This record gives sequence, C-alpha cells and structure tokens, in this order.
Amino acid sequence: MNEQLDTKRIYLYLLFAFGIAWAAALVIFLTGGLQQSPVLIAGTPVTLAFILLSAVVMWSPGLAHILTRIITREGWQIKQLKPRFKQTWPYWLAGWFLPGILTLAGLAVFLLIFPAYFDPSFSTLRTLIETNAPDMDLTGNTLWLIVAVQTIQAMLLAPLINSFATFGEEFGWRAYLQPKLMPLGERRAVLLVGVIWGVWHWPIILMGYNYGFDYPGAPILGPLAMVWFTIIFSIFLGWLTIKSGNVWPAVIGHAAINGIAGLGGLFVQGEPNPLLGPLPVGIIGGIGFTLVALLIFFSPTGLTKPQPPQKTKKRASTKAVTTN
Repeated sequence: MNEQLDTKRIYLYLLFAFGIAWAAALVIFLTGGLQQSPVLIAGTPVTLAFILLSAVVMWSPGLAHILTRIITREGWQIKQLKPRFKQTWPYWLAGWFLPGILTLAGLAVFLLIFPAYFDPSFSTLRTLIETNAPDMDLTGNTLWLIVAVQTIQAMLLAPLINSFATFGEEFGWRAYLQPKLMPLGERRAVLLVGVIWGVWHWPIILMGYNYGFDYPGAPILGPLAMVWFTIIFSIFLGWLTIKSGNVWPAVIGHAAINGIAGLGGLFVQGEPNPLLGPLPVGIIGGIGFTLVALLIFFSPTGLTKPQPPQKTKKRASTKAVTTN
C-alpha cells in the first residue's frame, strides 16, 4: 500500500493508552490489588479497583484517542462514529449475538472434553443464593430456570448495558489504532491491534484478573493466553468494524462478551485449568472464537472493505428521425 504509517501519532497514542491504564493498575496494586481493594461504599461491592478498572483502565484507549487528536491537532473527522445502521445492521446483530453463542459453544466443548467438571446441581449458584436470599425456594428446577434467565438476559441486555464501558476501549483500539495501522494491510493491522491489546492487559492479568494465580505456568502463561484471546477477538471485532465502516458493532460485541463470559463459572465444580476453560479466555473455552477468527482471517474477502455499489447512468434513449 502506498499510504505511510503515521508513526508519530501511533507512538503518542500508545504512550497515552498504556500510560493511563498502567498507572491506574499500579494504584490498584499498591492499594491491595484486585482481591483486597478498599471498599468505597459500605455494604456494596464497589471498590477502588472496580472504579479504576471501569472508569480509567477501560477508558484509557478512548482517552488516548482524544488526547492524541488534541495534541497533534488532527481534527475531529471521525467517520467510524457514524452508525450507518440501515446499511450495516447485519453486523450489529453479529456483534450482539455471536459472542454469546460462541461463548456457550466453547463452554459446551470444554464440558464435553472434561465432563468431571460439570456441576448439574449448580452448587456455586446455590451457595450464593442461600447466603444472600436464604428464604428463596430452590426446590425442583429453580436453579436451572435462574441460569436460563441469566443467560437470556446476558444475551439480550448485556450488549446494551455494558456498551458505555466498552466504548472507551473500542473508540481507541478500533476507531483510532486500527485505521492508523491499515497501511500495513488489513490482516497485519488486526493482528497487531490484538497483540497490543493483550499486552495492555498484562498488569491486571498479573494481579489475578481472568486466570487467578494458581494455574500451571503462573504467572507467565496467563498473560500469554490473554494475548492469544485478544488476537482472535481482535480479528472478530476488526471484521465488524471494517465491514460496517463504523465502531458501534465492535462496541456491542465487546459489551456482549463482557456480559456473558463469566457464565461458565456457574456450570463447573472443582478447579479447572483457567488456561483451558471454561471461560472464553481459555484455549478450549474460546474455541468458537478461534474458529470464527480463522474463517475470517483466511477468507479472501474476510477483512476487506466492502466496495460501494456502482451507480449506473441511464442513457437517454433517442429515437431515429426519418424524413420523406
């Protein structure tokens, strides 16, 4: 491609994205980490770590986008913010529902391979309910019904509820960094965004986010597993962004997986290896995302921008004039 990389803005953007996020992560670490973070509102689970993660860390890519434009005087013509819903609604639906479907598919594969971890009695959920709502009747199929309702709610509502938080990331990664890397080619761009995105997570992964501490190869393999997941998820979200021409399907897709990723924890007992599953950040738990990412990545047109329909000009018809 003839277009040159805008390295100055890319480096400045990354400095802000990593600097803000990692500074907030350092504060979390110094104040007790994710597990021992001080509670800010008594009687609630609202901790300092929760506030910093949701309001600072997750928004750091978006803040980096804004700061980079201000400092470099880039201007505010951000075409990725135009929804274009009428033309691109299939990608909105894909972002809304596919993450949930693929998460459930990965959970099913994990439990088929490791059936000993399946917990049909939902003991984790039962303990939680008995602690917080001891008067609730849990006889019969009540727990199955609760899980079914939670799954439906996660599929239908989480993409909307979580979008405010995930917009902060997608406004940075997909609306700024990915377009800036496009001179490398679509495939290289989405791969590089995935690697950068994964490394950006490392401080909180090292504090036990997603994988905990007690897994084989800790603490090295957890951050590497996260990079693998962000690569395959970056391909999916990059595909949504490229094909739709806007960032909103990626915002929804990111919100969707954030809302349903933890559902697998209700179905398991014991201590499965989190590097494998049941959550989608595990190699087996994320198998659905991997297959979709490979299909997109190796498809000849998987990551190419759709061409606008060609307008055909109607030729004015002429009638032959005859004279006697």
